[in-house]
Amino acid sequence: MSAIKRFGSAMVVPVLLFAFFGIVVGLATLCKNPAIMGDIAAESTMWFKIWTLIESGGWTIFHHMELAFVIGLPISLAKKAQARATLAALMVYLVFNQYIHALLTLWPSTFGVDLSQGVENVTGVKEIAGIPTLDTSIIGAVLISGIVIWIHNRFYDQKLPEMLGIFQGLVFVVIIGFFAMIPFAFIVAFIWPYVQQGIGSLQGFMSQSGYIGVWLFHFLERVLIPTGLHHFIYTPFEFGPAAVDGGLKPYWIANLNDFATSTSALKDLYPYGFLLHGNIKMFGCLGIALAMYFSTPKENRKKVLALVLPATLTAVFAGITEPLEFTFLFIAPYLFVIHAFLGATMVTIMNMFGVTGMMGSGLIEIAALNWIPLSSNHGGVYITQAIIGCVFVALYFVIFRWVIVRFDIPLPGRKSEEETRLFTKQDYENTKKEGNQKREDPAYESEYEEKAVYYLEGLGGKENIKDVTNCATRLRITVVDPGLVQERDYFTNHKMAHGMAKSGQSIQVIVGLSVPQVRESFEAKL
Repeated sequence: MSAIKRFGSAMVVPVLLFAFFGIVVGLATLCKNPAIMGDIAAESTMWFKIWTLIESGGWTIFHHMELAFVIGLPISLAKKAQARATLAALMVYLVFNQYIHALLTLWPSTFGVDLSQGVENVTGVKEIAGIPTLDTSIIGAVLISGIVIWIHNRFYDQKLPEMLGIFQGLVFVVIIGFFAMIPFAFIVAFIWPYVQQGIGSLQGFMSQSGYIGVWLFHFLERVLIPTGLHHFIYTPFEFGPAAVDGGLKPYWIANLNDFATSTSALKDLYPYGFLLHGNIKMFGCLGIALAMYFSTPKENRKKVLALVLPATLTAVFAGITEPLEFTFLFIAPYLFVIHAFLGATMVTIMNMFGVTGMMGSGLIEIAALNWIPLSSNHGGVYITQAIIGCVFVALYFVIFRWVIVRFDIPLPGRKSEEETRLFTKQDYENTKKEGNQKREDPAYESEYEEKAVYYLEGLGGKENIKDVTNCATRLRITVVDPGLVQERDYFTNHKMAHGMAKSGQSIQVIVGLSVPQVRESFEAKL
């Protein structure tokens, strides 16, 4: 389970790129739409050509998703020499596709694929880095990258005889991967057509499940966040072939202009309701934040507002919910289950009333990919979305406030004055100087380095760290001895972290959006 959690968090590295590129394509589509921009968006104008140029760059990540995942995973999962592991993963992935191409070319009848007809004329194939091959999508990319990471972690430091020393390290990893890909390519060439059939069956199952499938998708996506396994729920739908070939997000963006100009019902144009969880982030988190604020004694509300407001804005606008959700997750896990239940119910009701589209992130991305380009012909759908969302903000507020007060849940601001006090950096510096063992404070180059040192001390020191990675907001560490790790209060004191979760040897420190920089400093200290 620890390995699966690490793997799930590593998926975030390439996924974070999709939000920006999606917004670029969405804005370009908007600016090229004559129904919205008028004559300035005619194909012959310089305006149109400039936005076509920008749009071509925005499509980069969607046309090369496989390479993004192959390269992105080693950054988080390689335990040493991450840059060399990344190069090894890329090389082995290209070798794999060259093998697939050769197999399909040499024995087309055996594998049932004839590449001589051209990639564009054969289903289930794709050109990757100029290589005509089977379209294994991100599934193949993730599998191969995972194999190379395992080889790298195991054999990168392998000492070879002196005469073969030139083949040590990176080259040795690539050599092993080179030969390992031969049987793997044979296996994939044989079984992948059946996998594609299974994916087609999954699509049919979800479609036939109707609103039950929509509700279950969003409930699991939310409730699995503490484990890091929620990536395995939405990623195959958003970027993989679980619903449509190539993923729902590229499909939506590719057809966005057609959707914008059509007067047909949006749900008829795009009958998929699987990626609406951004509504939970916008409306659900807003209701939770209001409940947290108004369940706090009046004398502490200003202090709680300073904590809750930035976390809520981050959730609503950027779609990063961990700083807010983790505030109550480990104190009262049943609140998180209620959150998942209400959120899934909200988006399912929205879907029943015709709301659909690409709404997996925060308000910024939802506006760029939905509201702005489509409002002229589908504005009524978004008015319905807002009404239902506001109703559920009220439901969230009432239910969460009642539960918090009824069961006296010790959220920030509801504890004693000493525990809820907001510390400044000067408070932290003064605290470190107190006690019998006073020491001179070291000079830190940045707050990231300061946090890294603080976390390292709280985790039992350098010798207690087995490995470290991160997701969007959490630093994930595997320790040797969990008994040496400080309790949650150590990490949340002095505003050094939003929280901490411990499960055996697996530790999660909820850092926030600066976690990549903190991880770099942390690894430097190791």
